[in-house]
Amino acid sequence: MTHHWDCFNVYRCGQRASSALDDADDGERISIYVYPLKEYVDADSRRPAGQLTREFYRIVQTIVDSPYYTANPNEACLFVPTLDTLNQNRIDTTLVGKALASLPHWENGENHLIFNFIPGTKPDYSTVLDVNTDRAIIVGAGFDSWTFRTEFDVSVPVYSAALEQYRWPVPPPDRSVLLVTAQLNLYPRQFRMLQELTYDYPTDMLLLQRCPTATAKMDEVLDIAQTGEESSRPPAGSAQDIRCNFPHGNEHEYPAVLATGTFCLVARGVRLGQPILLEAMAAGCIPVVMADNYVLPFADLLDWELLAIRLHESNLHTIVPLLRAISSERIAEMQAQIRSVYQRYFATLDRIVLTVLEQLNDRIFPHRSHTYLHWNVGPEARVTQNPLFLPLIAPKAQGFTAVILTYDRLESLYILIQKLATVPSLQKMLVVWNNQRKAPPHPSLFPKIGKPLKIIQTAANRLSNRFYPYEEIETEAILTIDDDIVMLTADELDFGYEVWREYPDRIVGFPSRTHVWDNGTGRWRYESEWTNQISMVLTGAAFHHKYWSYLYTHAMPGNIKEWVDEHMNCEDIAMNFLVSNVTNKPPIKVAPRKKFKCPECTNNEMLSADLNHMTERSACINRFAEIYGTMPLRTVEFRADPVLFKDNFPEKLKRFNDIGSL
Repeated sequence: MTHHWDCFNVYRCGQRASSALDDADDGERISIYVYPLKEYVDADSRRPAGQLTREFYRIVQTIVDSPYYTANPNEACLFVPTLDTLNQNRIDTTLVGKALASLPHWENGENHLIFNFIPGTKPDYSTVLDVNTDRAIIVGAGFDSWTFRTEFDVSVPVYSAALEQYRWPVPPPDRSVLLVTAQLNLYPRQFRMLQELTYDYPTDMLLLQRCPTATAKMDEVLDIAQTGEESSRPPAGSAQDIRCNFPHGNEHEYPAVLATGTFCLVARGVRLGQPILLEAMAAGCIPVVMADNYVLPFADLLDWELLAIRLHESNLHTIVPLLRAISSERIAEMQAQIRSVYQRYFATLDRIVLTVLEQLNDRIFPHRSHTYLHWNVGPEARVTQNPLFLPLIAPKAQGFTAVILTYDRLESLYILIQKLATVPSLQKMLVVWNNQRKAPPHPSLFPKIGKPLKIIQTAANRLSNRFYPYEEIETEAILTIDDDIVMLTADELDFGYEVWREYPDRIVGFPSRTHVWDNGTGRWRYESEWTNQISMVLTGAAFHHKYWSYLYTHAMPGNIKEWVDEHMNCEDIAMNFLVSNVTNKPPIKVAPRKKFKCPECTNNEMLSADLNHMTERSACINRFAEIYGTMPLRTVEFRADPVLFKDNFPEKLKRFNDIGSL
């Protein structure tokens, strides 16, 4: 498989000479050399390899005007040939291949960028440019999963020049239609099915086709349907692109009609990439992408689950019931996200090109790369309830980091370390030594395990040390665990991590508690009785995203963090308040086990030996609620258990066998 590290020479990068006026980071930024503009002509036939278009000139100009440009090819990391390959129909592929090979720095295409919006020609319509590009990176529209080289090529949208001239009506029209289908290059089978759906759902669908009285000639219309080369521009000499709905023939101006729909269909033509994707997003219409194997623009950066609905081509008949089932809340969130992403990355050709360059810079200098949050969360107020803006399921490969808070209970600490080392998804352990009067044991005295272990000696004995965002934490998931929680099995911990992957914005853990309102005192009461209701998961054994550790340390409301450290209690309640206040969601209890050696258990070595402990925890809840000005904790009756763990089923067929009982 072609990969960034196999076919790209990273040693050419980072050679930019810096001056006193440059940023300190200039040495770790890509530099791009653009070949001089010249016409490439066949020596025998005098035929040109291609024609320079306005769009390609703008791409070149954007690169030259960017901070990545260099006029010195000797310090260049990337090279951009000035051969216009945007539309394969307009070039001689053989001559272009020869012209590329003749470039002075070509070297089999290494570290070269080739831009292409329309790949393939009749009759095969390849999804990638049919030119010998060797090792060059293709910045292309219309990739499928077979031709796209992950972490090497860059997927971009099919550019729609019409959008830069079009002015959307202000205020926008009401979205009176559930689904607008305005594409003219649909396959006949798809169009017939959409006609049938229009009869079944006449108020939900607006199916458009070219008007019978259109100025285009019939052979041009047929050519559009057969080739898939739909242009959003109106015919020459016409001021508007008018399309008629089926079956009534009412006229609608395109692309303005897209703004009347909540959803807009983006279907496969003979080419996968279609300009209507950008046109729908510009109109604030949620794309329904019905093109199997289509690699969406910037798919490795943008979370398209937040931007579009994917529909298998074989499920076209289910499209209306599917869209009807989407909640108004999710629709509003997706529309807000589309507005943000379109303006940041797609609104002009210049922004598309600069996004490509920024992605390449992140890829070449990964230690300085932007996070998922940067690409998917705009500077405006958050547009969904999940502040982390994580993918629907967190990455499995990362695993989790266990943060063990300890003072000097070495025997139970060593047992815990040995047990944690058997958990498959554990990546690393951090032992936070909270005892300033006694140095931690030498690393050679710790159990010999096959996982990395780091001992961190704190400057002060604070409970908040367990939530500090230590730089050693490289995973998104953190397991905070007390040094005496030795009863959890490897299966329970591994299953807890799997549950967290599906709910990465929540606290997912084992010991649970709840809060109740006491009508007698008119105050909240902390409750540790075994009930079906929970509103807190104790962080003595719980998974959370490291984002919450950052917020706890740097953005905790009021003086809660200082109060917790002073009183040496309630850090777990404070974390539950923080997460529920931001997400408006409850935590998740995992597995049925309820007996824990926890802060409330009777043990002379533990804080709970104090008879006032429960009273103080109730006081914590009331104090925190006053600081927040509300009660953010959410109560739920929910527990996550492994599939089949109680069923009479062969143990070897169960993934999680060793799950503790009540």
